[in-house]
Amino acid sequence: MSLIDSYGRRINYLRLSVTDRCNLRCRYCMPAKGVQLLPQDGILSFEDLLRISEQAVLAGIRKIRVTGGEPLVRKGILPFLSKLSRLPDLKELVLTTNGTYLGGMAEGLREAGVQRLNISLDSLKPETYARITRGGRLSDALSGIEAAEKAGFPPHKINVVLMRGVNDNEIMDFVELTRERAYNVRFIEYMPTGHSGNWRVLSIPGSEVLERIAQRHLIEKVEPTEHSGPASNFRVRGASGTLGIISAVTGHFCDGCNRLRVTASGVARGCLFSGEGVDLRPALASGTDALLRQEIRNIVQAKPAGHEMRGGRAFPPVSFHMSAIGG
Repeated sequence: MSLIDSYGRRINYLRLSVTDRCNLRCRYCMPAKGVQLLPQDGILSFEDLLRISEQAVLAGIRKIRVTGGEPLVRKGILPFLSKLSRLPDLKELVLTTNGTYLGGMAEGLREAGVQRLNISLDSLKPETYARITRGGRLSDALSGIEAAEKAGFPPHKINVVLMRGVNDNEIMDFVELTRERAYNVRFIEYMPTGHSGNWRVLSIPGSEVLERIAQRHLIEKVEPTEHSGPASNFRVRGASGTLGIISAVTGHFCDGCNRLRVTASGVARGCLFSGEGVDLRPALASGTDALLRQEIRNIVQAKPAGHEMRGGRAFPPVSFHMSAIGG
């Protein structure tokens, strides 16, 4: 069975947030004062998250990415992932993490059936990393990445949110990383959220990033694969790894969007920047799986053609924090 929205897009990818908690406080994810966390009874149980996933897969979802917050801070995450990985017809189970818990959990994640990891790593300099994460230790993230490699995970996707004047002086350092390791380093444009009124000052267009790299290196276009996602991929000639540019602000990929999002509180969205969401808790409380599955189909049909545009630039119609919506 396939999920086809009203614009003919095949929706086969679910981003599932299991918590709004995180051990870091990244400046692009939440304001310095933090955010109001959901009460514990406001976060869906693993049983409910599994039910949503089951019905989503029955409806046509084939890939699930588990996100947060930081998903590895939630107790019981490994048994949940193990059950998730055994869903019939689920082709791909992946997880996004900041990497700091991987040192003690990488082997367990691999055994639970997680196939790939996306790891947020916004700086290779300890001081800058600590400033961006508001206190995080780069050594924890790097040791986690090494542990995941030893556990047998394939080469990681490394997500780098670039911010002008903060970490954009490290672009070439990340390029060098791809020359040494088979990573896919993905440079992500800084996106507007509810607490970032000065986002345009910080945001660096993906085209500028590519121009900077091309001034120093010969780069080659890499043909997209099923794992490319929204990134346009390139390789520095002779490098082991690849580079990705995710132009979420200046180069929209709405026409090819294939995803749904479900927050830890059970709100489903067809678009990150949409103010529209559907609370799945009434359908869960009904105990009727067919109703839950129909709600998922309804969300797909209501998925917008694209997010709001003003003056050629993306602008969020509602205020939100990435930690609350599953990034």
